Amino acid sequence: MEKDGTRDKDEARDKDDVAGVGDEVWGAAAAGAGVAAGECDAAARADEQSRARAGAPGTHPEFDRLVRTVWRLRQPDGCPWDRAQTHESLRRDMVEEAYEAADAALEGGAHLAEELGDVLMQVLLNAQVAADDGDFTIDDVCRQINAKLVRRHPHVFGDAVAADAGAVGAIWDDVKRREREGRSDADAPEGLLDSVPRSLPALLQCQKISTRAARAGFEWASVDDVWDQAASERREFEDEERGSEEAAEEFGDVLFSLVNVARWEGIDAEAALDASNRKFRRRWSAMERMAREEGLELEGLGAERLNELWRRAKTEERAGDGEARVV
Repeated sequence: MEKDGTRDKDEARDKDDVAGVGDEVWGAAAAGAGVAAGECDAAARADEQSRARAGAPGTHPEFDRLVRTVWRLRQPDGCPWDRAQTHESLRRDMVEEAYEAADAALEGGAHLAEELGDVLMQVLLNAQVAADDGDFTIDDVCRQINAKLVRRHPHVFGDAVAADAGAVGAIWDDVKRREREGRSDADAPEGLLDSVPRSLPALLQCQKISTRAARAGFEWASVDDVWDQAASERREFEDEERGSEEAAEEFGDVLFSLVNVARWEGIDAEAALDASNRKFRRRWSAMERMAREEGLELEGLGAERLNELWRRAKTEERAGDGEARVV
């Protein structure tokens, strides 16, 4: 643990850095981080406002230790596996760690802290790969996201007003539009859907691109029209040869239509399907338990017996829900 005197010196040094952040400190860093000098000034002012508040976070020595650990792993005498990694080789790990953290978020507690650490390690390792290649550092990563957060929250750090979450969304859309217009490649403007990551799960990606298209005016007149579209897509699917590529494409159109029904009904399709998946998992586990109690295995029981166990699992679950509501 650090002595109190050392911590006080660190905090004092940080405050001195902030005082000059609009000059050499931020100005020099901005050139290599893609952050405009004006944004550096805005970020500095925002940080001064935050620091003036009671309870504002101070230094984070554990973060610096972790940065040094990852740096050490990439040294010539470090870990062969870490030294061999590239941005491309780390893509799958980044996605997997993010999903594991999302699962842990349902539980919270120490397990979530552990999984968030795994995600952070992926960020730091990618940043170290970039630093070794001379592209950017973890400080550039922090600087850019901080500038973006300040820029996209004028209702917190500026004069804009947002009474509710809907107003915040409108502010974000406006800020992001101006960001696109201000880019150096403005002669070849970014398309409406270009910033939606293609690596997103298909269902979540569908929600995002359909929402953006609707905001641009490409929309049905009512939810009944969307249901009609879904029915039309189903007919087109049924007209195709089973197992063909055309059938698969038409089935995708059916799913796309149903996601738009969810959007019209104010339902998060990703969350709704996730809830159904979890419900199925619970009921299937109950079926396995019931089968074990009878000395049976689910495999080979046949459809009739499996359906019987499914009905029992549903009844048991609903009874449990009723007891929970009464309590």
